Amino acid sequence: MNEHEDPSRDRLKQHFAKRVIYQARQLLEVWQRLQQCEWSAGIMAELTEANLGLLRYAERFEQDVHIHLARSIGNCLEAVEGNRGRLTSHLITELNLLMQRLSRTGLRHGDQFEQTFLPPLRKPVYLALQDLDRSERLAQQLEFFGLSAQALPSAEAFRAAMAERHPAAILMEVDFAGPGRGLELASEAQQGLEQKLPLLFFSHDDTDTPTRLAAVRAGGEEFFTGSLDASSLIERIEILTNVMHYDPYKVLIVDDSRAQATHTERVLNSAGIVTRTLTEPIQAMAELADFQPDLIILDMYMPDCHGTELAKVIRHNDRYVSVPIIYLSAEDDLDKQLDAMSEGGDDFLTKPIKPRHLIATVRNRAARARNLRARMVRDSLTGLFNHTHTLQLLEDARFRARRDGQPLTFAMIDIDHFKRVNDTYGHPMGDRVIKSLALFLKQRLRKTDHIGRYGGEEFAVVLPDTDAVTAAKVLDEIRRRFAEIHYPAQQGDLSCTFSCGVAELTDGMDINTLSKQADEAMYLAKRGGRNRVEIHLS
Repeated sequence: MNEHEDPSRDRLKQHFAKRVIYQARQLLEVWQRLQQCEWSAGIMAELTEANLGLLRYAERFEQDVHIHLARSIGNCLEAVEGNRGRLTSHLITELNLLMQRLSRTGLRHGDQFEQTFLPPLRKPVYLALQDLDRSERLAQQLEFFGLSAQALPSAEAFRAAMAERHPAAILMEVDFAGPGRGLELASEAQQGLEQKLPLLFFSHDDTDTPTRLAAVRAGGEEFFTGSLDASSLIERIEILTNVMHYDPYKVLIVDDSRAQATHTERVLNSAGIVTRTLTEPIQAMAELADFQPDLIILDMYMPDCHGTELAKVIRHNDRYVSVPIIYLSAEDDLDKQLDAMSEGGDDFLTKPIKPRHLIATVRNRAARARNLRARMVRDSLTGLFNHTHTLQLLEDARFRARRDGQPLTFAMIDIDHFKRVNDTYGHPMGDRVIKSLALFLKQRLRKTDHIGRYGGEEFAVVLPDTDAVTAAKVLDEIRRRFAEIHYPAQQGDLSCTFSCGVAELTDGMDINTLSKQADEAMYLAKRGGRNRVEIHLS
C-alpha cells in the first residue's frame, strides 16, 4: 500500500495540522491583546516566543503555509527590534496583513495534506430559541453571511451539543425550555471554562433589571429584545469572535529641533504609536492631508512659524477642527501656556517630560478623538461612512492615486425597487435590507476599500489600486450573492437586488466628475433592467 493511502497516517497528519492551528491561535491571541496595551519589550518578547513556537510546530509537522507565515512574521518582528523597538506604518501594515492571513488558514475539506487560505474554520453558532421554526430560519439567514449556525430544539439537545463541541457563540432566549431556564442553561454552560464563550441573550418582551442583571452574571455580552435581525446579530458575533484589527494611533510631530523630534518619536514608537516628523512647519498642511494623524504635537517656538500660528492655520480647515493639538515646549510661564491653549490647543506639556506622562496623554487624547470622529463621520443605521466623509475619502484616494500612479475606481450602488419594499413590508424591513447590504459589503470588500451610505438606499464604494474592470467583477459577485438572501416576512419571503455603476479615475478628473460618471453608469444599469453592474464608458 502506498504510504499516502495509509489511513492511520492520514489521521496523524490531521492531528498534526490541528496542533499547528492551535499554536497559530495562541499567536493571534497575543496580537489581539495589543489593542488593550502598549507595545513594550514584554509584549514583543511574548509575540516573538509565540511565533517561534508556531514555526517549530509548522516545520516539525511539514505545514508549508504556516512555515512561510511564521518566517514572514519573524522577519517583521526582527525589523522592529532592529529599529530599536520603533514601529513604522509599513511594519504595522505588513504585520496586520500577515496576522489576517494567519487567521484565515485552515485544513481544506477533503484534503488533509494541504492547507490553503480560506475563511476561518468557524465553529457553529448555537441558537437556543423557543420557536424552533424561527430558529431554523435564522440559521439559514446566518448561512447567507458565511456563518455556520445550529438550531437546537431542547435543553437536552443544547447540553448534548455543548458536550460534543464548544460553539463560536451562543444565542440564548431567556425563557428557552421554560421560564428563566435559558439563563440557567447559559450559566451552566459557562461553568469551569477558563475562556468564557461569547453569549448573547434574547427576549420577545422588554425585560426588568433583575433579568438583565442575571444575564450579565451568566456572561451575557448582548441582550436583544423584540425582533431578531440577522444582520445586527451577525455584526455583534463578528465583533465578539474575530481577531481584532490592530490600528495604531498616528501622531504628527512638528518641531524645528531634529534632536527633540527624534526623542519624542522614540518615546511614542516604543508604545506602538506611529509617528511622522516635520522640521519645516510650512509643510504641515500637505503632511496632514497625506498622513491623517489622530493627534498633532507642536513645538511652541519655531523660527519661521510659532506653534500658535500654525495651530490657527490648522483650525481654519474644517476637516482638522477636532484633531487634538498638544503643545510640547520648555515654556513654563502659566499665563503664556494658557494663551497658547486658547489658540487652538488642547493641552500643554512642559519639557522635559517623563515618557510615561507623554504616552498616557497622547493615548487618552487620541482615543477620545477617534471615538468622537467615528460618531461624526459614520451613518447611525449601518455604521458605514456618511455622504460627506465618503467624498472626503474619495478626494484623499484621488490624491494618492495621482501621486503613486495607481488606478482608482468609484462605485455607486442602489437597492432596486426599495420604495416597494418599504410600502409592502414596512420601514423596519427596509432598514433590515439596508443593514444587511452594508454588512455584506463590509464582509466582502478589502480593509483598504471605503464603503459609505450615500443616502437612503444608495451606497458608495471607493476602491484604491483597482481598475474599473476588476472592480466590476468583484461587485458583480457581491450582487449575485446578495440576491440569494431571503428575508422572512408575513407576506412571503422577500429577496432584493441592487444596481451598480462603476467609473475609473482618468487624467485631470476631479471627484465631482468621477462620482457623476459612477452615478450615470448606475442609472444605465437601472434602465438596462436592474440587478446588474455597468461600467462608465468614457
